[in-house]
Amino acid sequence: MNDTVAPPVKVDYTQTLEALRGNMSLRLKGKGKVIDQALVCLLAGGHLLIEDLPGVGKTTLAYCLAKSINGSFSRIQFTSDLLPTDVTGVSVYDDKTRSFHFRKGPIFANIVLADEINRTTPKTQSSLLEVMDRAKVTADGETYSVGSPFLVFATQNPVDYEGTFPLPESQMDRFLMRVSMGYPSAEDEVKVLQLPKANYDEMNLDPVVEVSVIKEMQNHCAQVFVEESILHYLVRLANATRTENLFKSGISPRGTLALKAVAQARAMLAGRDFVIPEDVREGFLPVLQHRLHLRQQTGDPFEEKRIIGTVLEEILEKISDPT
Repeated sequence: MNDTVAPPVKVDYTQTLEALRGNMSLRLKGKGKVIDQALVCLLAGGHLLIEDLPGVGKTTLAYCLAKSINGSFSRIQFTSDLLPTDVTGVSVYDDKTRSFHFRKGPIFANIVLADEINRTTPKTQSSLLEVMDRAKVTADGETYSVGSPFLVFATQNPVDYEGTFPLPESQMDRFLMRVSMGYPSAEDEVKVLQLPKANYDEMNLDPVVEVSVIKEMQNHCAQVFVEESILHYLVRLANATRTENLFKSGISPRGTLALKAVAQARAMLAGRDFVIPEDVREGFLPVLQHRLHLRQQTGDPFEEKRIIGTVLEEILEKISDPT
């Protein structure tokens, strides 16, 4: 009798990821970089914060990803009068059964767009802390899973801060990456104008992969090999932020883990089953910039973001690649 265990079958998801890229590009012209960033978050099981002006495609990005993976999509417009139960759900009394039943809120979806998240109160913002960390909602002593995959796309307007409530550090730390969409090139904007006019939820976009496969891809992503020298490289980068005098405090171990997860996802997106230094460098600013604050506040969010970005780029140049 042969007790030899067969080695696991190696699965190549390159074609699936290319299909996802291509499908989303049908509606998002010239947005290859931000599409890749969204796919990185999906593979790494993290959440994405998008800071940009209205009308550049933030909602379309989230909706196209949901349609492409045949997942459920929910959009929550955050306002100052929004309550936590408007997000997570509420227990409703049923006269027939004489008991309370939990009515799930819009957070129960595979892809959730938290639109203008900084326009709601800190109390409502905090209702996202548990679900973004554990993909679960606790209500009236019961815990409910929101399902898998689960990805929050949160948006903020980087220009209009009137009537907003800045996200606390604990909330910002829940986001795997912070990115911006940017304006399209002239050529890409012409392509956008040539598309039939339609609201985001009226777009005809066929799925190219099932939700069940996404979970398999996430499990595969977590197994992408990270050589020990790369791990030491990650720690050296993190320690450099902790000893930088301009920063109020450095990156926490959670931030280092996030950078590792993004590097693994970028490697998988490139068709590799191992991480290289370039994967770490590409994810360095999007993963760490929103987790850091200056010791001396500038009072100008744009200036603070610019200074933090400049210091992080200097750290990247100063810390040598692993040998």
